[in-house]
Amino acid sequence: MSTTLAAGTSLDFTLAQQLTVIALCALTAYISHMALAVFNDGVRPFLLDFIQGRTTRSATTAVSFGLSAGFIFGLGAPMALSTGVLNPWLVFLPTDILGMLAPKKWLAPILGGAWGAVVVFGLNGANNVAHDLPVDFITAMQQMSTPILFLFALFPVLAITKQFGRKWGAIAGVLELALVVMTMKVWPKMFAGSLAMAAGVLMLIALAVTKDMKQRRADRAAGVTEVVLADDPMASLFSASAARLRKYLPLFMVLGAGVCVLAQMHIFGGGEATSFLIAKGQYSEAAQVDFYRVFGFIPLIATTALASGAYGIAGFTLVYPIGYLMPNPFLAAVVGAVVFAAEVLALSYIGKVLGKLPSVRDSSEHLRSAIGDTLQLAILFGSLMAANAMGGGLGILVVGGLYLMNEAMGRPVVKMAAAPAAVIVGGILLNVLYWLDLFTPIKG
Repeated sequence: MSTTLAAGTSLDFTLAQQLTVIALCALTAYISHMALAVFNDGVRPFLLDFIQGRTTRSATTAVSFGLSAGFIFGLGAPMALSTGVLNPWLVFLPTDILGMLAPKKWLAPILGGAWGAVVVFGLNGANNVAHDLPVDFITAMQQMSTPILFLFALFPVLAITKQFGRKWGAIAGVLELALVVMTMKVWPKMFAGSLAMAAGVLMLIALAVTKDMKQRRADRAAGVTEVVLADDPMASLFSASAARLRKYLPLFMVLGAGVCVLAQMHIFGGGEATSFLIAKGQYSEAAQVDFYRVFGFIPLIATTALASGAYGIAGFTLVYPIGYLMPNPFLAAVVGAVVFAAEVLALSYIGKVLGKLPSVRDSSEHLRSAIGDTLQLAILFGSLMAANAMGGGLGILVVGGLYLMNEAMGRPVVKMAAAPAAVIVGGILLNVLYWLDLFTPIKG
């Protein structure tokens, strides 16, 4: 399967697409202002103090900016420019910040809508300018697609190894390798990692559930009973948070409809690998990838939502894969609204179930960690491939050097975003060297 995108990836949007992005950015900024939901999982725990009046809006905004800026400019913008597909780091992280920043409720959607306009009208201009440069670093960044797509397929293997040991990890690795080879041989047009990821995630879930069931049977046999405290303060907090979110159920349904419609338009990808698959028109494969990621994030999003009283802008992210597969935006809006309603109403129940399945909770932690590990390697390797494509050895020296300097300086740019940001800075520097007649761009 080819993972190379056509050169000259475009960010042209139709009027309907432009209006959808602008309206959704306005809505998400408003919801952020109300402290009802944010996209950044790291920001959500800080919202409880804000909701309860123990911290200020400006302090919470500073936290949001500090945790999000690197992803916006180092990952969101480069991924959008290299794929021609929008992503949540570019669309939703800025509206987290702008919504919280707005001092008045009416100003939040105006700031959010303005950011949406920047995205739909400004990115294409930046894209065209970059493609016209002597060193086209945007096209070079498409080299990232192959390592991201193929290394990402290994995240279930890493998760299984971390949680259940080397033996099960080796079995999962051999199984995934066999499935990738078989898929490439038998179904060459399918994304080679699809079946492998499905098998790996199912294997992890089966191992976790089996372990929990064995433990519960052993506890019953030993006469161990569950102790429930009626006045448990965490249970009280979870109940209050769930009630707060249910109070705004209609607003969340509108949000779910909007996110699902954006995914249905196929101008948006929920993750790094997904963005490249959407750009290639492989929507069913993109849906599979984002569906598998859901298992790593449901426990995190559910527990942080119940603890803080603030939900995720994309919910459990189920609306992403559902949206990719919807035949039209009207059906996507209805289904997205229903999915979000079901998620919000089920939060308390999900929290109780997760409390009884500790191994499944641990699996989600290992999945998220494994996703991060595989993508960090894939993005770094892909960025060096992009550096080689645009500048050969000098390109690798500049991009690799910028990445290493970021590490040495204590990561002022978050690790995941450092390499793509280095490609952009390196590309600009190579163009400057060309204009100074100190560098000749590599042909082809």
